[in-house]
Amino acid sequence: MRLQVIMKIMGVLLSLFSISLLPPTAIAVLSADGTQTPFLFAFIVTLVTGFGFWFATRHRQEDLRIRDGFVIVVLFWTVLASFGSLPLLMSADPAMSVTDAFFESMSGLTTTGATVLVGIDDLPISIRYYRQQLQWLGGMGIIVLAVAVMPMLGVGGMQLYRAETPGPMKDTKLTPRIKETAKALWYIYLGLTAVCALAYWLAGMSFFDALGHSFSTVAIGGFSTHDQSLGYFNSPTIAAIAVVFMVVSGINFALHFLTWRSRRLTTYVRDSEVRAFVLILLTLTAVTIAVLFATRTFQTVGDTLWHGIFQVVSIATTTGFTTSGYHWWPSFLPAMLVLVSTVGGCAGSTAGGMKVIRSILLYKQGRRQIELLIHPKALIPIKLGGKPVPEQVLESVWGFLALYVLSYIVLGLSMTATGVDLVTAFSAVTACLNNLGPGLGEVAENYASLSNSGKWILCGAMLMGRLELYTLLVLLSPAFWRN
Repeated sequence: MRLQVIMKIMGVLLSLFSISLLPPTAIAVLSADGTQTPFLFAFIVTLVTGFGFWFATRHRQEDLRIRDGFVIVVLFWTVLASFGSLPLLMSADPAMSVTDAFFESMSGLTTTGATVLVGIDDLPISIRYYRQQLQWLGGMGIIVLAVAVMPMLGVGGMQLYRAETPGPMKDTKLTPRIKETAKALWYIYLGLTAVCALAYWLAGMSFFDALGHSFSTVAIGGFSTHDQSLGYFNSPTIAAIAVVFMVVSGINFALHFLTWRSRRLTTYVRDSEVRAFVLILLTLTAVTIAVLFATRTFQTVGDTLWHGIFQVVSIATTTGFTTSGYHWWPSFLPAMLVLVSTVGGCAGSTAGGMKVIRSILLYKQGRRQIELLIHPKALIPIKLGGKPVPEQVLESVWGFLALYVLSYIVLGLSMTATGVDLVTAFSAVTACLNNLGPGLGEVAENYASLSNSGKWILCGAMLMGRLELYTLLVLLSPAFWRN
């Protein structure tokens, strides 16, 4: 492991992140909301630290190894959450402890959307904006942005990209050069954000709310500038816009790029993961609306439809917006919605969860095992898009499932040890490990009531979910540290 190279890249990444503290600083100054000092202090500390790391190692020109990429990704998300918590920690409103400030920062950057804040409507406007921006930066991953910049500094970024990008098939590049790949992803990300913000504004949101919610919608984050989330607006039109962009953001961004380049919408139709993603959403929506109708949860047909559709898409894509407190919905609906976040969105999207493609492969592999019981000597390949899936990919998926289940059990039991009930403990772990946000029980609306130990456990779950287990857990392997 090349320590100096890692320090150099950390310096570049922290310096880039410090720039993101300037917009909320400017908002604090213009609005005179009293938070300009915390933001300015955080900017200076982050910039000085990042520049110091880079300056001390600026002459190192070694290439990154894969293990260096894993270390940098894990370190950066941890360090970034620490520096990102500084404005929250130093601000008088809200008054937050170290644990709460780090939890809120980690939740934002990992696009989890779990919050410990109460009274968001009354917070300084700069803080409300900053929370939304954290999610937007974390959505695609600031590391992907850095990948586009670091080649100009003489540092290759492919190892970082492989460690950061979610999904079991992450070696596919959209363009021949990794720098161009990162740029392509960010152009799409920026474009979707701008269109989403415009749509929200035209639907009746203020410019501030439209921009803030476009950040968290495209990032599939779930933070809102209001305590009632999107329910604050009580608008089917706004809910419909959110549904469209949550679905779009839950689809592989590589497909968006390929569709834009080919000018053919059939690219989506031909993709088996997108078809399965849409089928899951339609099935869940049909079940949810049927139960809501049968139990007469809402007074009108219109309310049943738009609340049902919105909440299914929001939870299934791991966004976590709410228009209605789904945790009080009847029958099995709350548990079903929380559990379905385990599947999440498509690989290569900003969504959390295990990803649809893994679920497809697990289903096909299970079906193959059943067929092999009938025809033991048959050779039955598993295909995606008409092409056989390599056995190493299938092994990776099974390994991921095993690690996911084991992590879920350990984290859930650890949460119960903090004194919360089983529903709260396991729904909180489910919500944080899948980067969903709202859970059930005590964490249905916020996480403020949890103990400090519980919050730190969930911070670990958020990081594991954001990096999809392997990137974090590989550092715990003795083989990783052997030369």
